[in-house]
Amino acid sequence: MVMLERGSLLVATPAIGDPNFERTVILLLAHSAEGSLGVILNRPSQLTVREMAPDWSTVSSEPAVVFLGGPVSPESVIHLGLARDGEAPDAWLPLLDRLGVVDGSADPDQLRGPLSQARIFLGYAGWGPGQLKDEIDSDGWYVLPGKPSDAFSGRPELLWGRVLRRQGGELAIVATYPTDIELN
Repeated sequence: MVMLERGSLLVATPAIGDPNFERTVILLLAHSAEGSLGVILNRPSQLTVREMAPDWSTVSSEPAVVFLGGPVSPESVIHLGLARDGEAPDAWLPLLDRLGVVDGSADPDQLRGPLSQARIFLGYAGWGPGQLKDEIDSDGWYVLPGKPSDAFSGRPELLWGRVLRRQGGELAIVATYPTDIELN
């Protein structure tokens, strides 16, 4: 099992039992004894980046919409970026290889050079001390290795199955689990 750390993925199991997180893939941004924080990578909204933050539209990945990062603090904004080889921006918290959190107050014009892609999230998923471990122990989450490309999937609705399939074995079979078991 992968350790809980920045850059890990939390992939909802079919037994998650919480509609807020059904079939979600969460990128873990922080994890410590005080709690955990992440963003849902596969919940695009209808709000375009051009509508919310026009300056960011030229650096945003397709689909160029704002993503719903989670149910906590939906007015908060988190920016993720993918740095070009050897070019991390100044306002940057590295997460995984070339993937990092970007300071949202940074000038997007100055980020176009060092960033190849960016994505904006509203809200986040958060857990208090021990809460995430309890959910994992209750078979609510798979903890899996992340890839920088996971945060910028052009088809976010397919990310849950893709992440599970690339694990192979039993998890690849879980990827075929129907959304409504009664229709099976």
